[in-house]
Amino acid sequence: MNTLLRRPMCATCLRPAATCICHWVAPVASAVDILILQHPMEVANAKGSARLLHLCLPGSRIESGEQFGEAALRTMLGRNGRQPVLLYPDTPGDRSLGIAPPPQCDPGLAPENVQLVVLDATWRKSRKMLYLNPLLQALPRLPLRDTPPSHYLIRKAHAPDQLSTLEASCYALAQLEGDEHRYDRVIAAFDGFVAQQQALATRGGQPS
Repeated sequence: MNTLLRRPMCATCLRPAATCICHWVAPVASAVDILILQHPMEVANAKGSARLLHLCLPGSRIESGEQFGEAALRTMLGRNGRQPVLLYPDTPGDRSLGIAPPPQCDPGLAPENVQLVVLDATWRKSRKMLYLNPLLQALPRLPLRDTPPSHYLIRKAHAPDQLSTLEASCYALAQLEGDEHRYDRVIAAFDGFVAQQQALATRGGQPS
């Protein structure tokens, strides 16, 4: 049996106990409900930020899948009567996939009436998730404004304007709630997580 399969695992962050990230969790209550739809390839990715984001946002929900059943997805969207809004840019490439322009996002929505829907995947995989789930295509989209350069230094070929799931979500929540610094402690926790992953990689102990 592979010894990796016998390593003790943390039941909270779902990582090997030796590389647990729970000490970085910095809970911040959000008025916005958040639903994270995580591509299956990201679930076991040690460099992924979605699990830390989920643990930092009490009441958030994380679901894994690439294509969701319509009935199941309907039950996830609009929880407690909130308006689901997809954190995703409206790009010209969507038209080439046959995806119609999304409806406009109402800028007057109060945070407590919003559900932020986040796709945790690479850009290519997120576009496929959008293509495979028409209900997501029909959601208003939230574009990010004036975001700082990414701190996500552990992904290959990562450009400054390519934000991690955690960073993009925190900036979107701050934008929706009108509080620029509300999620600073979550971003600081992410910096610690990134530093931990860099140290593991330097020592040759980067978990798979």
